[in-house]
Amino acid sequence: MKNLLIFCALLAATATAGAQSSCPPYVKHDPGGDYTSSDDRAGLAVVEQYHFSRNVETLKQGMTGSLGGDISYTLEHFPNHHRALAAMAKLSLRDKRVQPVGARYTVSCYFERAIAYAPHDTTARMVFGNYLLATRQDAAALEQLQEAARRSPEHATLQYNLGLLYVKRKEYAQAREYAARAYALGFPLQGLKNQLQKAGQWQQPAADIKDAAKDDTKAE
Repeated sequence: MKNLLIFCALLAATATAGAQSSCPPYVKHDPGGDYTSSDDRAGLAVVEQYHFSRNVETLKQGMTGSLGGDISYTLEHFPNHHRALAAMAKLSLRDKRVQPVGARYTVSCYFERAIAYAPHDTTARMVFGNYLLATRQDAAALEQLQEAARRSPEHATLQYNLGLLYVKRKEYAQAREYAARAYALGFPLQGLKNQLQKAGQWQQPAADIKDAAKDDTKAE
């Protein structure tokens, strides 16, 4: 717990100095581009073959040097590479460094570059939101998850995660709303419902809330 608090304090200090640090926008490489684009992904195998093996993704061993260096290389070609973003976030949390050894930028910078280049990519926003939650930046996490859910109302996991966050904030009306949407979309886990029940805040979702979630999905 003490180490986590120190790490969170370091994050706050880094955010304060953010205006002075360098986080340039992504410039498309060849190979590279939008991870969600089938055209851009044509060159993905070349990058992953030499820099993003299973050992790199699971933080066991780098391929050309440090783990941070190989993950960084991957993200410099495909800034919204979902698994590489998640790996960089995990490396940061594991090593308690906002800029892992070998990485060119801070973890937050990699996420900012990904979102700026591919604002439509809700998975990148969701991974960023989870990282922010892990570092106790709840307000910033809420902002990212809300925007992701707005862009992808049919994404059950996003609705569920938002519900969990609202329970954590003790904002139960919003938590119930997102729980209703998540379950109407077929999300299988009952943890959110159980937390609401434990807090005495669970209500069986009204039919109109379920229908609204379905309508959102049809509209997309």
